[in-house]
Amino acid sequence: MKSNWHQKIMRVNYKDTDQMGVGHHANYVTWFEIGRTECMRHHGIAYSEIEKLGLFLPVLNLDVNYKKPAYYDDCLAIFTRVVEFSKARLAFEYEARRIDYNELEQVTLQSSETEPYGELLASGHTLHMWLNHDWKPTRLDRVTPEIYNLLKSILNKDD
Repeated sequence: MKSNWHQKIMRVNYKDTDQMGVGHHANYVTWFEIGRTECMRHHGIAYSEIEKLGLFLPVLNLDVNYKKPAYYDDCLAIFTRVVEFSKARLAFEYEARRIDYNELEQVTLQSSETEPYGELLASGHTLHMWLNHDWKPTRLDRVTPEIYNLLKSILNKDD
């Protein structure tokens, strides 16, 4: 089962483009990371708090499928959701979409109930593994059962 989409609104900054005014392909990875961080924060799991607990969540796998370019000053919605998790791993799905800035007044800027809208520019997935402060794989249910249970509730998942 997948969680609801979370959206993060942003602009393509000049520094993120090439000489043609096209958003550089590597920026999608950063935009997905921003979406992931804000999605987790929205659900009550701030990365800074995870690290204070002695946990890390490195990327094991990253997949990006590019459809259309983003351009300088485009307004983007980065949609992110948790698609699966286990006691050791966590996976996210992303969509980067160009949206009409004039429509933003009709749409909540930060939402967990919005279905993706706008022109699809790129989609992707990341897979992560929970590590402890010694960089050893760890079981989330044993180290922080409260985060484990929160993730279960986000996905409405039973053991």
